[in-house]
Amino acid sequence: MKKIHIRSRFDSIAAQVNLSGSKSESNRVLIISSLCDEAFSIRDISVSKDTTTLIDILTALRSSSAERELVFDVGAAGTVMRFVTALLSITPGHFLITGSERMKKRPIGILVDALRDLGAEIEYVNEAGFPPLRIHGKKLQGGHISMNPTVSSQFVSAVLMIAPHTQQGVTISFNGVPVSKPYLDMTTSIMKYFGAQVQWNENRLEVEQGKYTGKDFVIEADWSSASYWYSIAALSKKCDLFLGGLQEHSLQGDQVLTDLFLSLGVKTNFEEQGIRLTKQNDFQLPEYFEFDFSSCPDLAQTLACTCAALGIESKLTGLSTLNLKESRRIDALSEELKNFGIRTTVLGNSGIEIHRGNLFPPKNTVKTYADHRMAMAFAPLALVCKELVIEDPMVVEKSYPAFWNDLEHAGFETEVEIA
Repeated sequence: MKKIHIRSRFDSIAAQVNLSGSKSESNRVLIISSLCDEAFSIRDISVSKDTTTLIDILTALRSSSAERELVFDVGAAGTVMRFVTALLSITPGHFLITGSERMKKRPIGILVDALRDLGAEIEYVNEAGFPPLRIHGKKLQGGHISMNPTVSSQFVSAVLMIAPHTQQGVTISFNGVPVSKPYLDMTTSIMKYFGAQVQWNENRLEVEQGKYTGKDFVIEADWSSASYWYSIAALSKKCDLFLGGLQEHSLQGDQVLTDLFLSLGVKTNFEEQGIRLTKQNDFQLPEYFEFDFSSCPDLAQTLACTCAALGIESKLTGLSTLNLKESRRIDALSEELKNFGIRTTVLGNSGIEIHRGNLFPPKNTVKTYADHRMAMAFAPLALVCKELVIEDPMVVEKSYPAFWNDLEHAGFETEVEIA
């Protein structure tokens, strides 16, 4: 397995980084484009592995014959598994959709039940509630269904995006409080941009039967990817860091990191082509940090590592979805922070406490657990430890393929070791 050595010989940073387009926006626009009769351009699309996987599947789907069963392998792309499952359910033909071994352990029953309630024909190939799935695609009736929105907003988004193409439209009633609600807001905003009639009504969403209208779309840069640069800014002594492509008025809920890192001494200045990060003068770090990440779970690992490195006692809650992600993220985070001498307390499946302590250079290679966000959340700690070794560096291709190159351009030294 490859490893990457990251070295930092400085405590200040001045750099310009041009981030790839948002993976979340890209994947939603691509699904809608496949349902639209009119072609349109998508600018600044994400170069992430998840998005290129989706593009490959949609390309194969367009050029295929409906006479034989088509097999699609999404690898580790959870968003693609969910969005494509819904898309295939309304696409005439016979399909099998599968993924990595980890993907086969990630639940999908809530989505399958919802699609079946709309008339879809879906069978589990192995264990009920988990991929792989065998799908007989056809026109769906639509109607009124109930969904549990507390496990993953992607289940709801997947149903929403195909809803205009059902015969009756779809009304979804929620039997709980939606997690990651900003992602649902992103989905409905993009749907409306392309002409869908979507309405929130207390605890339900209503989508009318109709068609999408093709319109050119520009993808904003990825705020989740920006979080690692915010961490670098927070851990630096002095910072002048420009991140291109980010906007003040964003569809992405992870933009909340501007407020989160302001409390850690990082100031965000919005400019015409992006944002500039600087340090607040004479800033006093807080002794305690607490935040509910239920609306932005992808930021949790980055904030946990940053607080640990700054010696801030912290409590991160709203993490009920994290152990269902690419890795069991709460457990993995706790285990790897111990490697740096940091004590943690895992709060069941919903949170973690990071106890104040001195961050020591890790005794062992930082494990990534095949999780891109583990690799990138821990990488900024090289500013404090001066050198880190992280396993499986190519895992970052899932969301931010240029991460290690961008670190080098910002002044870090990186060296790949092939074990």
